[in-house]
Amino acid sequence: MASKTKKIIPIEKKSTAPTKKTSSDRDMDNPLMLPPKFAAALADEVARTLVRRLPNMLPGSRSRAPKVKTKKSKTIEYGVFLDTSAIIDGRIFDVIHMGLLNGIIVIPESILLELKHLADSQDTVKRERGRKGLDYLDILKKSRKMKVMVLSEDGEKGIVKDKHQEVDEKLIRLAKNHKGKVITCDYNLEKKAAIDGVQAINVNGLANALKVIAVPGESLHIKLLHPGKDITQGVGYLEDGTMIVVEEGSSYVSKTIDVVVSRVIQTATGRILFAKKI
Repeated sequence: MASKTKKIIPIEKKSTAPTKKTSSDRDMDNPLMLPPKFAAALADEVARTLVRRLPNMLPGSRSRAPKVKTKKSKTIEYGVFLDTSAIIDGRIFDVIHMGLLNGIIVIPESILLELKHLADSQDTVKRERGRKGLDYLDILKKSRKMKVMVLSEDGEKGIVKDKHQEVDEKLIRLAKNHKGKVITCDYNLEKKAAIDGVQAINVNGLANALKVIAVPGESLHIKLLHPGKDITQGVGYLEDGTMIVVEEGSSYVSKTIDVVVSRVIQTATGRILFAKKI
């Protein structure tokens, strides 16, 4: 038998070299026909967005409470805090109208409420004092010499709304929170504010500092208005309210005489001059 010969078919080796993409292949990769650089930038932005949102998509992520930012109270710059006694006294408003004070006049809610209670009082004297204080504030606000604001005490550090807290204590705390100064006619409030590190100006002290300084040996022309504690003394007053006690002056009451200052006494309420008739 004749042997059958097998025909060997050569196997072609596939080329391992990378094939170039045709234009149709590129169209399949970029169906929107976007520029390559823009497409790459868009892909990066999508990736970053997914990374940011991925933690919220995970199980249990919704149980995390969002952080709540607490709103801090804005500090009042150059605040001048008036207390009830200074408002009713009224002399500080003359100083304001002269332009000697700068900043913002601050009236805490508790002070305004105290004035309203006085204005609504059944007592005639208290009612007049309260109404006078409210009138002073109204005139100042309309004059626009200084900015006037009513300060809410809600959320202020050191102010306990649910507990009884004195008005003076609230005033000092508010002035300390806002690094302001207190204007008062109350001697005890002035001292308490100083202890708490708050600058306090007493209107009475300011008035005494502005009084005419008389020295022993100075001559004055004064009218005696009434007798003194001693029946031999006569008492008169300078234009700024300084008291002058004239020795042996009781017989000259209701008369204007010339006197010479013999001594000066400084008290907590002001100066007292002692004089003799020339």
